[in-house]
Amino acid sequence: MAERKPIESWLTDMDGVLIHEGIPIPGAQEFIKRLRDSGKPFLVLTNNSIYTPRDLHARLGRMGLDVPQENIWTSALATAQFLDDQRPGGTAYVIGEAGLTTALHDIGYVLTDAEPDYVVLGETRTYSFEALTKAIRLINGGARFIATNPDETGPSAEGALPATGSVAALITKATGKDPYFVGKPNPLMMRAGLNAIGAHSESSAMIGDRMDTDVLAGLEAGMETFLVLTGVTAPDAVDRHPFRPSRIVDSIADLVDLVDKPDIAV
Repeated sequence: MAERKPIESWLTDMDGVLIHEGIPIPGAQEFIKRLRDSGKPFLVLTNNSIYTPRDLHARLGRMGLDVPQENIWTSALATAQFLDDQRPGGTAYVIGEAGLTTALHDIGYVLTDAEPDYVVLGETRTYSFEALTKAIRLINGGARFIATNPDETGPSAEGALPATGSVAALITKATGKDPYFVGKPNPLMMRAGLNAIGAHSESSAMIGDRMDTDVLAGLEAGMETFLVLTGVTAPDAVDRHPFRPSRIVDSIADLVDLVDKPDIAV
């Protein structure tokens, strides 16, 4: 097995790795500070398409995590870039929040319900029956079906919430059309993020708390992968998957020193 190159750039998931229910996970502040001080390229990723990078910069800042906007990569941004590559200057009917609509506006897309090129489904806390019905009819009429991410549930203080993947399944059941999911575990999101910071997969690492999205996406993009045990995947669940992360650590705190010393044992 070929020896990997030292880690020169970092990608990390946000929820479950850096924060949990609006509270920083111990070690997160030190990790971000060490990354910024090192000058190494890095991105904080999220499959959640609700917020713009500006929103997330402010939200993380209130928690003591100083992450510049240009170091935040969302499934909404990845979706917009994908559509811009596929069909520049197109049209879309969008179900989602400002993170998604702003990203599409920024690439010059027109948002419309009049024969759109795409129906784009993202995260929202206010899915409406009327909007879902319109999406179904537009897809049946020929619009291509895109979804920002396949996550079936999302976290909240009260418990799990239905997320984009669950709502996409409803639309698929009604139309017989599967969406193209742009977000993790699609390695497309990772490769686009690496390109955005001028990084290469063979010298990059992905940190996540989920085997089925973070680790899988990093693995398929050719990166070294770290699973932290502060989020979704429990230790006894790792071996249920047919793939493994490069390394498993308790939390992000265990990776702080690795930023400066990529060969340190963890």
